[in-house]
Amino acid sequence: MDCSSSTALFIQPGSKRRAIDFVAYRHEIFGNFQTGPFSMTIQKGERLPDFDFLTMTSDGPGKMTVSELFDGRTVVLFAVPGAFPPTCHQNHLPGFLEHADAIREKGVDEIAVVSVNDVFVMNAWAKDTGGRGKLKYLTDANAGFAKAIGMDMDMGPMGTRSKRYSMLVKDRVVTELNEEDSPGEADKSGAATLLGQL
Repeated sequence: MDCSSSTALFIQPGSKRRAIDFVAYRHEIFGNFQTGPFSMTIQKGERLPDFDFLTMTSDGPGKMTVSELFDGRTVVLFAVPGAFPPTCHQNHLPGFLEHADAIREKGVDEIAVVSVNDVFVMNAWAKDTGGRGKLKYLTDANAGFAKAIGMDMDMGPMGTRSKRYSMLVKDRVVTELNEEDSPGEADKSGAATLLGQL
C-alpha cells in the first residue's frame, strides 16, 4: 500500500473532514494496534474511534466500549502513563477527585481515567485513591486506545504507555484537548485547567 496516496484520499486541503476520516480509516484498516507512519494525534473537533476498554465491575473484569461511555454524553477523560507513579498518584488524579463535584456541576456526565495497566492494577488504584464511584477507572490493554488516537509513547523497559493528557468529549467529539510536554508534568492536563474550559 502506498502510504502517501492513501493519506491523500483522506486529507484534502480545506476539508473539515480531513482528520476525522483519517482516524476512522486508520482504525478500520489497522485496528487498535497501529503505530508508525500512520500515527497521528487526534485533534479538537474529531470523533473518538471505536475501542473496547476494560474496567472492574461487581462481577469482575468487564468491557466498556467507547460508544457506551461517550455517545450522547459529556465526558472528561484524562490519561496517565501508569497507575501508581508519583505524578499520576500524588498530583494528576487527586486533582480530578478534588474538583469532581465542580466539574459535574458544569454538566459533565462522567469523569474517567485511562492507563496502560491491567484491570486489576486499575482496580487496586481505585481502592487506594478512594476514587471508586467518583471516577471511572479504565484499562487500555496493549495501549490500543493510545495508539488509535496517536497518544502512545515508548517508555523503554516499561513498554508502550499513554502520554499524559486530558480531554473534554461531547457526544464522542473531542472539544478540548490538553497534552503535557513531559510525562512527569501534570499542569496543562490537570483538573483546574479542564474545569476552566467548561
